[in-house]
Amino acid sequence: MTSFTPAPPDSGLRNSDAVAGSTGPRAAGGTHTVSAPARLALASRRIGMRALSVLVLLGLWQSAAVAAGNPSFVPAPRAVWDQLVLLSTTHDGIRGYSGHLLVEHLGISLRRILIGSALGVAAGLVLGVVLGVVPWIRVVAEPVVTFIRALPPLAYFSLLIIWFGIDETPKLWLLAIAAMPPVAVATAAAVHGAPTGLVEAARALGASRWRTLTDVVLPSALPEIFTGIRLAVGIAYSSVVAAETVNGVPGIGGMVRDAQRYLQTDVVVLGLFAIGASGLLIDALLRAAENRLIPWRGRT
Repeated sequence: MTSFTPAPPDSGLRNSDAVAGSTGPRAAGGTHTVSAPARLALASRRIGMRALSVLVLLGLWQSAAVAAGNPSFVPAPRAVWDQLVLLSTTHDGIRGYSGHLLVEHLGISLRRILIGSALGVAAGLVLGVVLGVVPWIRVVAEPVVTFIRALPPLAYFSLLIIWFGIDETPKLWLLAIAAMPPVAVATAAAVHGAPTGLVEAARALGASRWRTLTDVVLPSALPEIFTGIRLAVGIAYSSVVAAETVNGVPGIGGMVRDAQRYLQTDVVVLGLFAIGASGLLIDALLRAAENRLIPWRGRT
């Protein structure tokens, strides 16, 4: 613990300087602080830059649609917007797409991703801890985990359909298998690389192996574990289209695959935007949870 020592009289430090330093670029503790107006200006600048980038992308998209001259190849932004309105409402007795609104397609896919990711993350955590703690199991099982991680989801989805049919079960298995390896690898590496000094100190103080694992190893490994979880959820989300290739409607991935068969490119692009936007939201929620649950990340 450091103690604050007042400056000597001849150091030239005045009260006004101390007050100014508390709100200036560097506070008394040596940490950088930014005033409220500066933070507001920085946030406004970021929002403006992002809005400008979106406008530029829309302009490039519109230019590409005009240059292509074929809405089945490159639909215009207005066409995708019209599909968003149509698929979110009921028009002329037609409700959304295949009888389900866009939000319903997205909600069903999110439910599948939530269940599949939860199963994969839970299995990955348990497997990763075992791999990190027991050396001989790591030698035997690590190649298997790496083999599964290298497989594309469609490579084993057909086998899952043979085993479990075409209902929800193979979809959930696919997402769980896709989400498991990143968590297992990140957890095993973090547990195996836990600070030796902290582990030895805990054992010297009389902590059992279990208490050392739960009180020292896992807390120090949480940042890397959370990174693995974020990667796992992203991989599961990117696999939802593969999971919904068979009997996937309702579902956002099934909607995209079905629209692709009928060359409804505007619906395909709308589905991709829905997947990407919801993926950004999920990742932002995971980052917020990470910042709240692991406040010591990045601190020594």
